[in-house]
Amino acid sequence: MPAISFPEFPDDVPTVPLLVIDFALIKAGDKPEVDRLWKAATELGFWYLKNHGAEGLTDAMFDMGAETMELPLDEKMKFEQGDGGRSFGYKYAGANAIDETGTKDAVEFINVSKDDALAWPESAHRTYPSTVNARMESTITPFVEKSLEVNNTLLRVLSERLGLPDGAIGARHLREKYSGSETRVIKSPPQPEISPDKATLGAHTDFGSFSFLHNRLGGLQVLPPGSDGWKYVKPIPGHAICNIGDAMAIFSGGILRSNLHRVVAPPKAQKAFTRWSLVFFTRPNDDTLLEPLASESAMIKEAVDKVPGKYDAGVTSKEWFARRIKNQRVANRTVRTHFLLLGLSHLIASNIALKGPETWRASRGTEHQVDAY
Repeated sequence: MPAISFPEFPDDVPTVPLLVIDFALIKAGDKPEVDRLWKAATELGFWYLKNHGAEGLTDAMFDMGAETMELPLDEKMKFEQGDGGRSFGYKYAGANAIDETGTKDAVEFINVSKDDALAWPESAHRTYPSTVNARMESTITPFVEKSLEVNNTLLRVLSERLGLPDGAIGARHLREKYSGSETRVIKSPPQPEISPDKATLGAHTDFGSFSFLHNRLGGLQVLPPGSDGWKYVKPIPGHAICNIGDAMAIFSGGILRSNLHRVVAPPKAQKAFTRWSLVFFTRPNDDTLLEPLASESAMIKEAVDKVPGKYDAGVTSKEWFARRIKNQRVANRTVRTHFLLLGLSHLIASNIALKGPETWRASRGTEHQVDAY
C-alpha cells in the first residue's frame, strides 16, 4: 500500500483519554506499570500500548489487505465466510447489519485464522485468496506470532492480578488448540453521505479475550461508563489500541470490562479517505466453557456472588462466537412472532418468520444496550 499523507486528527471533537501502557515495562514486571494496566482493564477496558514490537510488521499486513481487496469480486467471493457462523475468510460489503433496522455495512475485510497461519503450508480450517497465500509465511504468520506474544503476556499479567492459579488462563488459550483467534484487515471506503454520528459498525463488545488494533485514521468510538455520549479514540502513531473482550469479562465475573464501542466515519477532513484497520483477536480454545472462574479465585468468587448468574454463558467459546457471527449476517435476520391476519382462524396466533431486530441484538455482546447505536 503506498504511503498516504492523511490530515491530522482534529482537536475539536470529543475524545477519551486512554492510558498509555508500556509493553516493555509490563514484560519486565514493573509493578507501577502493571497497576496502570489493571486500572485500564477494570475501569474502561481500553488502553494504548507502546513498545509492543509489532510496528515493523503492520505495513506489510496492510499491503496484504490492499492486495486482497484489489482482487475481482468474483475471485474474493470464492473465499467468502458464509452465513453459517464461520468468521475465517473474506467478508463482502453489505453482508452484515449495522443496526436493528438491517442497514447493511459498507466495509469489506479478510480474516485469517491463527490456526491456518501456524499450520501453513497445511490448512487447519480453510483456503484463502492467492494474495493471502503469497504473504502467509513472510507477513501473516510473523504478525500472528507477535500478536500472540503481546496478548498472551497481557493475559498472564491480568490473570495473576485476578488471583488465578498459574496457567489457568493460559490453559484456555493454548497455541496448539483450535480457536476463533484471527487477524483481520478492514477496508472502510469514504462515505461522504453518512452523518458524523452514524455508525458504520454498530455498537458491540468484542467476541473474544483481547483485541490488538492498529489504525491510521479516526473513527473508533467508545461509550465510557456514565458518560454523556460517544468519544473518539485518537490514533497515535506507533501505539496500538488494546481492549478486553467478552470472554475475559465472563472469566473474571465482570471485574475486567468488555466495553461498548463502535466505528463511525473518520472525523472532519479525514472523512474523505479510505480507512484501513488491522486487528488481531485472541479468543479462547473452541472447547472452553464460558463461565466465571469463581472456583479458582477468591476475588472472582466475591464478584460473582454480588451478581449471581449474570456471567454464566453456558456455552463453549466456539458456540458463543458462531452465534454472534451468524446473527450479524443480513441473510440471517429472522425472528419468530405471533401474527393476526383478517381474522382468518388458521392464521390467528400462527408463528410466522419475519425479519426483525432481535437477530441483530443477539450478535452484540455482554454490554449491549438497545439504544447505543
